[in-house]
Amino acid sequence: MTHTTDIRRDSERPLLLDLFSCAGGAAMGYARAGFTVHGCDITDRPNYPFPYHRGDALAYLAHLITTGEIRQYAFVHTSPPCQGKCALTVGTNQSQGWGGTHEDLVAPTRELLDRTGLPYVIEQPNGRAEIRKDLTLCGEMFGLGVIRHRNFELGGWTVERPAHRPHRGRVKGWRHGAYFDGPYVAAYGNGGGKPTVPELQAAMGITWTDVREELTEAIPPAYSEWIGTAFLASLAPALEVAA
Repeated sequence: MTHTTDIRRDSERPLLLDLFSCAGGAAMGYARAGFTVHGCDITDRPNYPFPYHRGDALAYLAHLITTGEIRQYAFVHTSPPCQGKCALTVGTNQSQGWGGTHEDLVAPTRELLDRTGLPYVIEQPNGRAEIRKDLTLCGEMFGLGVIRHRNFELGGWTVERPAHRPHRGRVKGWRHGAYFDGPYVAAYGNGGGKPTVPELQAAMGITWTDVREELTEAIPPAYSEWIGTAFLASLAPALEVAA
């Protein structure tokens, strides 16, 4: 399914393609930074706040490259599925004999992105070794109620890494039979003193979905707003020369 919005209409805002888009945490941040955003996700995402194509993200990207439609876009954000190897699950997966159940989509994603010739981002959580950690962001950098470290590989552009801020305390919840309080909530999983949906929404800065699974998989919009703003700022000198 493709939402029927003409992606050529907005000539004042650059177009951004958001692949593996989930419910649009990253998309919202890019929109706030100044992009027009269109997503693609294999799952039906009625809460996604922008036009999107429902389908396989890599097949869709390959189609856009083949047809030349990719040239409409100025930037591509990708968040390939990562649950099999991220730091929060890899130990449990190994102990239960679950390893290898998730296909690694990072390498084929990067291969297609390089074919586009466009600047891009590949996002992954801690524990994923297959991307360059050109940029690492944390909720504390933006005053959020989550820590939620995320790493970003930047293709075709660079930005100065911001300094990581020390955490103010613990993530509240149960750990090994003891309850700990703290300024952050655990934005993953269920049980163990995990936050309510309203608490997750407030901590992440996401209000347009109340689906727990979408919230726990999302990137806080503050992260992508920072990235999008930094990317657009990097274009300013070239635009001034062109003018």
